[in-house]
Amino acid sequence: MSRSSVNIIGAGLCGSLLSIILARRGIKVTVLERQADPRTMQAAAGRSINLVLSARGNRALQYAGIFEHIEPLLVPMKARLIHHEDGATELQSYGQRESEQIYSVSRAELNRILIQTAENDYNVRVRFQQEAVSYYPEEAVLRIRDHEKSADYDVKAGPIIGADGAGSVIRRAFTDAEKIGPGETLLEHSYKELSIPSNADGSFQLEQDVLHIWPRGGFMLIALPNPGGDFTLTLFMPSSGKNSFAEIDSDDKVAEFFDRNFADVVPLIDDLIGNYSQNPVGILGTVRCKHWHDGDKMLLIGDAAHAVVPFHGQGMNLAFEDCVVLDQVLENPDADWKTIFEVYEAEQLANANAIADMALENYVEMRDTVRNPKHVLRKQLSFELERRLPNRFIPRYSMVMFHDEIPYAIAQERGAVQQKLLEELTDGVETIEQIDLDSAAAEVEKRLPPLH
Repeated sequence: MSRSSVNIIGAGLCGSLLSIILARRGIKVTVLERQADPRTMQAAAGRSINLVLSARGNRALQYAGIFEHIEPLLVPMKARLIHHEDGATELQSYGQRESEQIYSVSRAELNRILIQTAENDYNVRVRFQQEAVSYYPEEAVLRIRDHEKSADYDVKAGPIIGADGAGSVIRRAFTDAEKIGPGETLLEHSYKELSIPSNADGSFQLEQDVLHIWPRGGFMLIALPNPGGDFTLTLFMPSSGKNSFAEIDSDDKVAEFFDRNFADVVPLIDDLIGNYSQNPVGILGTVRCKHWHDGDKMLLIGDAAHAVVPFHGQGMNLAFEDCVVLDQVLENPDADWKTIFEVYEAEQLANANAIADMALENYVEMRDTVRNPKHVLRKQLSFELERRLPNRFIPRYSMVMFHDEIPYAIAQERGAVQQKLLEELTDGVETIEQIDLDSAAAEVEKRLPPLH
């Protein structure tokens, strides 16, 4: 089968990066995007969650040869800064090496650069206001609505790559459980964005090289730095019930809620009442599929195949890794699209399910567990075990965020063994000095084989 051309549906982060990578291979790429060109418009208020770039995403951008274009957008974060309810703060490092940091990046700015690079450097054809309205699996035909011409037209799969996000029209067209088997699970929590502006001189009002977290058990507020000196604030909490978006339904309740839970940050927030009432509440959910492709006709990729909640900062990183894995499968010159899609799915499906699970678990850690002294002790012990046995014990967070050579599924598997061991070793103790570190290291060697 010819690999001369492909249609990508969606010019978001995944679709635009994939278009660059495929075009570099000499494939003629057309991208159809339902929205207007993001380079000509402002990002929608309250819908622009800052993203975290970690090792997997970093590697993908370097693989595509465009990291240097993205680097100026990145704000490094070396640790979490926990803001406790009594006003005290506590720094919790992400890793123990200088290179082990993550980066805050604006979704909108990143998307603009990827689209610009695709069009200008690789002759990718990107058509905006082309909405996928329906997909017919049996005919392998996608119906597109051209909003510029107010007319519909059909695109024949040959193949179609669906990068049309968590609400994918293509994925939702499949009702045959054996073919794709799609499933969507909404979290009973939602989010709302606010902001902290920069000082008049453009400097930051909070410490700039950390991820700020105000954990409050059932809910939390986080702040990610931006290059302009401002912070994007995101409030995550239940959709209904006590301390929920449904409960806080008036200006007075908003003011009282923030004064009670986030008193130290209230004076810094830009127009709290106005922005809280104007910015929308966003939903959070997980997408899983039994399969990601339909023969040689269609492939789902990125959020269209496996949307995850944002609490491990891996949605974009996983999607970018998808692009690299797919391109590496294309190295086989004799493989047809069906074989390519099969091999790609076999490589990534278990990894996507693993990070989906870990992202949900990390929400509990961020909003609650980080406040527990036992959590701090276990983190301290995990760093010590990593120093002693770096080829056997790497904290799960570090495996996910800093070690792109370790698949998500392996990180999940080894992380479960490590968590059980940490719980056993810290049971009944309060400080690391009370732990026999030599015995702990010996136990690691019994339970965990070398990584390499």
